[in-house]
Amino acid sequence: MIMYAIGFLAQAFFSARILFQWILSERAKKVLSPSIFWILSILGSYLLVIYGWMRNDFSILLGQFISYYIYIWNLHEKGDWKRVHAVLRTIMLLTPVVAVIFVCNNADEFIASFLKNDKVPLWLLIFGSMGQVIFTLRFVYQMVYSARRNESILPIGFWVISLIGSFVIIAYGMFRLDPVLILGQAVGFVAYFRNIIIARKDYKYRLNESE
Repeated sequence: MIMYAIGFLAQAFFSARILFQWILSERAKKVLSPSIFWILSILGSYLLVIYGWMRNDFSILLGQFISYYIYIWNLHEKGDWKRVHAVLRTIMLLTPVVAVIFVCNNADEFIASFLKNDKVPLWLLIFGSMGQVIFTLRFVYQMVYSARRNESILPIGFWVISLIGSFVIIAYGMFRLDPVLILGQAVGFVAYFRNIIIARKDYKYRLNESE
C-alpha cells in the first residue's frame, strides 16, 4: 500500500540519521550532532506527517509538529540553513502554518477523524500522544541545552529520553498493529544505548584530562 510505503520511507530517513550520527560519533569517540542528522530529520518528518494523516493518527501529527522547527533551528545553529535556497526555506517554514490553517478551517472533520476515531479509543489516543510528547521532548531538551552553549549538541539526556519515549511508542504501535512505528523505533534502540556509552566515556576522559 502507498500509505505504508510512505511510512517506511519516513522511518528509513529517521533510521539513516541515527546510523550516520552513530558512525560519525564512533569515529570521533564522542557524541556528534552532524548536519546530515537534521537534514534527514526534516525529510523524515515531512513524510511521517503524510503517513500520520493517512492513518488518522493524531499522536504522530502531534509529535512531528513539536519537533519540526527544532530540526530547522539546529540547521540554523550549524550555519547550514542559510545554504538552503530561499524558496525552499519559505516552503519549509510555511508548511506547518498552512497545515494548521487547513485544520482550523476543517475542525469538525479533523476532530471526527483524529480525536473521535473508533479505531483508536481515548485511552490509546492519550497513551500514544504521551509517548510522542515524551519522545519529542528530547528535542526540546536538546534545543535548550544547545542554546545555552551556542552550538548544536546531542547531550546524554537526549538519548535517555529517546529510550523512554521509544519504548512507549513501540507499545502504542503494538496496540495499533502499526509495523511502521514498531520497526522504526526498534532500529534506534541500539544506537541510543551506544550514544549513552560513548557520552559517558568521553565525559570520563575529559574529566581525567582536566585533573
